[in-house]
Amino acid sequence: MKLSTRGRYGTRFMLDLALHFGEGPILLREVSKRQEISVKYLEQLVTPLRVGGLVKSTRGPHGGYHLARSPAEIDLYTIITVLEGAFSLTECVADRSFCQRSDRCVTRDIWGEVNEKIVNHLKSITLEDVAEREKKRESLSRDMYQI
Repeated sequence: MKLSTRGRYGTRFMLDLALHFGEGPILLREVSKRQEISVKYLEQLVTPLRVGGLVKSTRGPHGGYHLARSPAEIDLYTIITVLEGAFSLTECVADRSFCQRSDRCVTRDIWGEVNEKIVNHLKSITLEDVAEREKKRESLSRDMYQI
């Protein structure tokens, strides 16, 4: 499976909300500037994330978006499946009826094992983990600039 722009940008949007978790609602135009993603595209991402229970919105002059749960409770697999649909490396892994050889195909077994490893890895990475990586990267960038 190749991640689409929707999955990649949606993950960046969620990362931005994680980095500002607890600061109140965040405006899409602020995320747009920081993440270099158009507001129009962010608007398209918000709906499935809200319906999927990952993001909440607040209306009004102090409105915006925030995570529905703490960053430690949201994993990358959940974000990707909300935005992209069910994850599957190949059609035959997702749907046995896709191929008449499914019940006797050794390569399908291998693709299934690879798929399971990817899914488990994505499930093991939370938004909190990604936010920590981002903070370390920013810290290293500042340190390198000061040398």
